[in-house]
Amino acid sequence: MADRKRHQSLTPEEQKRRRTRSLALALTLGVLVVLFYVVTIAKLGPGVLQRPM
Repeated sequence: MADRKRHQSLTPEEQKRRRTRSLALALTLGVLVVLFYVVTIAKLGPGVLQRPM
């Protein structure tokens, strides 16, 4: 019960900051995924994409 009283609703400005921070984090993670993929393909060589399945 006491824990619920401590949680206050966020102001619109705080909600906007949280959303901006979340979007920045998601974008950063997406860029890292693409970077790791590109580096992996570069290290394995272009032939890895043309192998028979």
